[in-house]
Amino acid sequence: MKKTFVNTIKPGQAVDDIFIARDKQLGYKKDGDSYLTLSLVDRSGTMNAVAWDNVQAISEAFAAGDYLKVKGNVRQYKDTLQLVIRHVEAADPDQIDVRDFLPATERDVDQMLDQLIQISQTVENKHLSRLLVAFFEDNAFVDHFKIAPAAKRLHHAYLGGLLEHTLSIALLVQAIAGHYKGIDKDLLLTGGILHDIGKVYEFSYETHIDYSDAGRLLNHIVIGVEMLEKKIATLNDFPENLALVLKHMIVSHHGTRDFGSPEPPKTLEAIILNYLDELDAKVTAVRSFMDTEDPEATWTSYHKVFERYFFKGKVDNSGSEKE
Repeated sequence: MKKTFVNTIKPGQAVDDIFIARDKQLGYKKDGDSYLTLSLVDRSGTMNAVAWDNVQAISEAFAAGDYLKVKGNVRQYKDTLQLVIRHVEAADPDQIDVRDFLPATERDVDQMLDQLIQISQTVENKHLSRLLVAFFEDNAFVDHFKIAPAAKRLHHAYLGGLLEHTLSIALLVQAIAGHYKGIDKDLLLTGGILHDIGKVYEFSYETHIDYSDAGRLLNHIVIGVEMLEKKIATLNDFPENLALVLKHMIVSHHGTRDFGSPEPPKTLEAIILNYLDELDAKVTAVRSFMDTEDPEATWTSYHKVFERYFFKGKVDNSGSEKE
């Protein structure tokens, strides 16, 4: 198990632990001897590293992006920490917990999954209920679903983010579905649970969060519809029109073609899902942004994506009694 994290390392400390190797570069001193620089990364941050001795053997032992077991000593160099490498070796895959190296949800993924399954069991439509059971009994799907991020950067962009986002959507559906007449709550809840399933394959997250080949070539909407069709094909007598409106919810949940949906929402359930999805994504993204800003500041810095500053000042909401 990993014990040493970048944000805890001090000058003079001896380090013997696993990191992700990035930014590998071979350089040469004035006397012609080579040296190697790289970055060592874990979930807490990045630290510079350099190898002065045995450079060729160290360089050949790994490639950029590899998990690397590193031994060395830390020094202060130009106002930053630098690890002087003595020895490296390939990391044992059995020692790797990807959550040590990538940002991850702070919540218990098993508890979130159990809660989501319990919510899914409230669906009364037998066809939709069987469909949800088929997904949650698919161990390969569940393993990916528990760890996948929901985005690369903007919202829930961390391991377990997809599950956290999906659970939030399901809870929002439970809270508002009864507010409007004529809403098929079972359909809305099922669509909410399945709307982002394609993200389990849209992203790769072995050493950093990025788009997979399938994610770049297809995106999660297309992947999600394919996954839905395959799962429905395993169920007997699943109504064709029910499958159609459910696929439409996946296709339309981004709202407009400009945001990646081939079609805009054209059912009440699809309209609600689009706005709940946007609500949860934006609130989470803004909250995460605020958390990275100066806690004493009244306003955040400028957010380029949202094109605005956000107010963080305290509001006096204590109220007062009427005289």
